[in-house]
Amino acid sequence: MTAAPHPKIQVDVTADLAGALLADQHPDLADLPLHGRVFGWDNVTWRLGDALALRFPVRDLSSTLVEREQRWLAVLAPQLPVPVPAPVRTGRPGRGFPWSWSVVPWLTGTQVAALPVAPRAAWATELADALAALHVPAPADAPRNPYRGVPLADRVETMRARTTDDLPHVAALRAALDAGVAAPAWDRPAVWVHGDPHPGNLVADGAHLTGLIDFGDLGAGDPASDLATAWMTFDAAGRAAFVARTQELRGWDAATWARARAWAASYVAVLLAHPDEYPVLAEVGRHTAAQVAAG
Repeated sequence: MTAAPHPKIQVDVTADLAGALLADQHPDLADLPLHGRVFGWDNVTWRLGDALALRFPVRDLSSTLVEREQRWLAVLAPQLPVPVPAPVRTGRPGRGFPWSWSVVPWLTGTQVAALPVAPRAAWATELADALAALHVPAPADAPRNPYRGVPLADRVETMRARTTDDLPHVAALRAALDAGVAAPAWDRPAVWVHGDPHPGNLVADGAHLTGLIDFGDLGAGDPASDLATAWMTFDAAGRAAFVARTQELRGWDAATWARARAWAASYVAVLLAHPDEYPVLAEVGRHTAAQVAAG
């Protein structure tokens, strides 16, 4: 998501470290070139050759997220109509690196957060298809995420505390939070929830969505926290197409969309929290605020 490391990173995975781990554990891949390192909040990714990538957690808090992807993406990938980075190999701690890591396919395209907003409408229905395919009842042993897919009432005090006066369109953000909390809560079986389908975790190429990535926040619960992408990713035209296709496939009630808009409002403060380290995501935050204010 960015070329610069986040200050909370505990272990920096250099090319030497990544190469050594690969040579130790997957020597048949060790001759492929490492290039294009990018950092997120929780992981660092090295591109490996043309078709693969190495995904490493960079702090203890995120170490279990990679393991979650290793456990569940192979199960979910066949049911999704868009490519996802299901691990093709797994790695174990070594060389001083303390956590599990993954070899994943490299998905072609461009991170959506770096693309203009208006043309995204061309693939809005493809994202709707992908999330509708994901949002099906989850098994009893599906992971639970304490921050996504949960009742808004469980998080609203934290959300309100973060929604400070300096945020753009703050009155609209607060009104959206209030409306979401006032709406009836999710009362259906828990469905699979991606947890973080913002534009930084979407990949597109021209008129098509080519990847849904970063399933570290995967869990089960209320799909509203995922549906917030309607405001985070699209303008009014794209959002209309996304919502219409989602309604055709899943028919969520008005309360679910009210909660989704509240979740979108809550993400603004998070996206704007580190504008120097993540300027692209800060722009997503400003866009989200404007779209929530637009309705």
